[in-house]
Amino acid sequence: MQRESPISFRRRSWSRDFARLWLAEGASVAAQQVAELALPLLAVLVLHASAIELGLLGVARWLPFLLLALPLGVLVDRHRRRPLIVTADWARAVLTLAIVIAAVAGALTVPALAVLAAAIGCFTVLFEVSYQSVLPSVVPTAALPGANTRLAATASAVQVGGPGLGGLLVQAVTAPFALLVTAGGYVVSAISVAGIRAPEAPSGRSGGFLAELRGGLRFVARDRYLVANLGFSALYNPFSQWIMVLFTLHAVQGLGLDAAQLGLVLAIGAVGALVGSVLAGPAVRRFGGGRPILWCAAVNCLSLLAIPFADASWGTPWLIATFGVVFALNGASTTLSSVILVTIRQLRTPDRLLGRVNASMRWVSFGTIAIGAAAGGFAGELLGTRSGLAIGALLCLGSFVWVALSPLPRIGDPAELAIAERRDPDRAADHAAAATGAPEGRARDRS
Repeated sequence: MQRESPISFRRRSWSRDFARLWLAEGASVAAQQVAELALPLLAVLVLHASAIELGLLGVARWLPFLLLALPLGVLVDRHRRRPLIVTADWARAVLTLAIVIAAVAGALTVPALAVLAAAIGCFTVLFEVSYQSVLPSVVPTAALPGANTRLAATASAVQVGGPGLGGLLVQAVTAPFALLVTAGGYVVSAISVAGIRAPEAPSGRSGGFLAELRGGLRFVARDRYLVANLGFSALYNPFSQWIMVLFTLHAVQGLGLDAAQLGLVLAIGAVGALVGSVLAGPAVRRFGGGRPILWCAAVNCLSLLAIPFADASWGTPWLIATFGVVFALNGASTTLSSVILVTIRQLRTPDRLLGRVNASMRWVSFGTIAIGAAAGGFAGELLGTRSGLAIGALLCLGSFVWVALSPLPRIGDPAELAIAERRDPDRAADHAAAATGAPEGRARDRS
């Protein structure tokens, strides 16, 4: 089997289905980016939420990952993944419309917004676990690095315009109506995924529910690269969210930035994310996978340390420029490392376990975001937003220490970490077909 160079991509017969998945990802990211700014601004500008209420809203949005990721991982491995993605998208669209209707009718409160955000979060968990698990059934193994790069680049490109568009929409038509764009993005994603035609078969049950759940956790716990990946996210994500919860409130109330200016800051940051996704391929080819991960971990943390030092006396242009550089550096490093880490996860995991492995990773790495959001909100309420931002940035440095002590910096070519099933998918598919009684040719289609 010929192997494509790491982080590369060439057009093949399966490219039409990948294009549909690609469009779905772009539409979903655009929807989430508008909501990422519109929801907290809705809470601050319309519902006059405090720091602690913003923290609790963040908890509501991310707590479903802590509660549902593991059981949904088993569900994803037992069923076809694309119908689950479509269901999640339609549900998120309907729930987002419910927020708009409640806000326009004057019936929306902070608790009601938190409940609806939590419901959206439940289906976001289903989407995330299914989406990250479906890619290997759409593209062949050799193209996974390139496919992940394109998906990351598209997400980054959409993020360039997403926050800016969200800020302008909030400024022009108010936060509730800006969320109509979010609902529309979910609809586009659902229709695109429904159009994918590549064969997809569920792995089926391999035991009881709890046994399957434990199997996914054991697989992650026994793989040192997956453990290192998980620890990086689990230590970085909660404090990153701690900072973002307080940054929105601090920027609006403490520094005098409006919705459009805040959107511009995040859009500049997304340019950095786009650059990071473009640099992923050259960085891996030049330095291997390990050293870029270590460098990214350092930049992730050090860039955030600059946020608490910004002062309103600098003037709006300098504040926008400063925060733009901070988020651009942070976005570039986060995206570059994510492309490498997601590829390693897919290369290290057999398809029958991919849903549970992704769920296990999401359970810890995204579940801890809820804790970070709550802690950030309480810190801001007790100490003020500036002091809360400084503490969150300092605590974030723990993720760099973890990466430096882990096996991640010693990784060379990520493709060398691929398990046997990923190195020879045809043979693995034939073995799976023989074990289940399925036709061999059908099994091969899943690669």
